[in-house]
Amino acid sequence: MNIADNQYLNIVENILKNGYYSQNRTGIATYKLPHQTMQFDLSKAFPILTTKFVAFKTAVKELLWIYEAQSNDVRELQAQNVHIWDEWMREDGTIGKAYGYQVAKFKQIDKLINTLKTDPQNRRMIISLWNIEDLPDMALQPCCYETLWDVTDDKLNCMLVQRSGDFPLGVPFNMCQYAVLVHLIAQITGFKPGIFTHVINNAHIYENQVEGMKLQLTRKNAAYDAPKLWINPEIKDFYDFTIDDIKLMNYKHHDKISMEVAV
Repeated sequence: MNIADNQYLNIVENILKNGYYSQNRTGIATYKLPHQTMQFDLSKAFPILTTKFVAFKTAVKELLWIYEAQSNDVRELQAQNVHIWDEWMREDGTIGKAYGYQVAKFKQIDKLINTLKTDPQNRRMIISLWNIEDLPDMALQPCCYETLWDVTDDKLNCMLVQRSGDFPLGVPFNMCQYAVLVHLIAQITGFKPGIFTHVINNAHIYENQVEGMKLQLTRKNAAYDAPKLWINPEIKDFYDFTIDDIKLMNYKHHDKISMEVAV
């Protein structure tokens, strides 16, 4: 069975069966469980769901917007026909001092790449988007707020820490886009992709998403094999990657499941 679908749907089943029913800032109640974890060996398979369609290109465009363009300008995504941040866009077109703003502010990608090349056993390789000083000036405080990096033998490993995870909609995006980030960083630092661990502090399903998740669970035993990730091997500088340099090959999937985003 597809490892990504299996781990993901096991957590879905657990949330629906044992989740704590609670209210939250959106006004739409959730079923939630704390401290849910998925782990994938990126040398063996790429983690993207096949029991429903995941918009891979959209996920990668958002990833490059945050970590390569290091932008907070929603209009740059809209120009690429990506509208996932529209609800949080301010009058100035930005999301405030969030996400890419924090990557750029402290040159975090450059520092990570340099450390991986010069001191790969360093135990302080961390990218954090959770800048306490700037939190009040963020349209949405970061959900995927921290990555911790490790090199073991010739493998680059990464742990993603997510404070809050909309399991039906956000998490499928996050799990595949951060796996892509590991592949990109590995390629330009000379390592092979290793272990990707995804930790979600508050894993939740909104009340109006339950039926959609039940539908996806009916497909659990009909998951397809994982697709292959292709990255242009000619790219050696992180800032040279374009959306055309990152592709999924043979991505077989079930139909899209429409569900609402709680804002």
